Amino acid sequence: MIKRIRSWWRHKDNPNVVEITSENIPQHVAIIMDGNGRWAKRLGLPRIVGHQSGMKAVKRATIAADELGIKYLTMYAFSTENWKRPKDEVDFLMRLPQEFLAIELDELIQKNVQIRMMGDKEGLPKHTLDAMEKAIKLTENNDGLVLNFALNYGGRKEITDCMSMIGREIEAGRLRAEEINSQWVEDHLQSTGLPDPDLLIRTSGEMRVSNFMLWQLAYSELWFTDIYWPEFNKNHLHDAVAEYQRRTRRYGGLS
Repeated sequence: MIKRIRSWWRHKDNPNVVEITSENIPQHVAIIMDGNGRWAKRLGLPRIVGHQSGMKAVKRATIAADELGIKYLTMYAFSTENWKRPKDEVDFLMRLPQEFLAIELDELIQKNVQIRMMGDKEGLPKHTLDAMEKAIKLTENNDGLVLNFALNYGGRKEITDCMSMIGREIEAGRLRAEEINSQWVEDHLQSTGLPDPDLLIRTSGEMRVSNFMLWQLAYSELWFTDIYWPEFNKNHLHDAVAEYQRRTRRYGGLS
């Protein structure tokens, strides 16, 4: 039976109703959480306040995705390029996973959420990695929403590492060049076990993918919004999903 979800998405001077059907919910949604610093600057606050407020948006998005029946939610938390930021900001960002999980892990466990992480573990502070690995271990048997954090992640590095693995396998005689295909590559990416994102959301008005899941986003639907990440709520997710449902996915073929 097809259910219809009515979401009251209220704008100043532009109230309307967004309707979503339960038959075409994206299985995997990926989000580039952008605009924490600019949101804080707009309010005359330090950038770190924006990052703290962004944590609350992560929880809102997770709950909303679970309610909609989305199976996988990947959040771009820290890129390989983010190390270029000032050290004090990087140090603060590296404490956020530990802080977020200390507050929210019990509730995530109760909601049957499974936590995963993709990205380069080398280079992450021990306290950050310990917090992530603890959460992954405690939720590994949960079979609800998969909340996948992309932490110290870069799409080009992921593909480069995969190519390096191919080279080592060929050198060792365990792989022949003619055996390499798309499935082999997908099985050796950091996202192995996850379907490709059906929908990519990016906040803050920027319209680029910023080295995020470059292989996996090949046929994803893209949805951009001007709102900053700390402002993101259930209505924004509903709006993105409603737009996704209005599109026809042809994968290079005909509808």
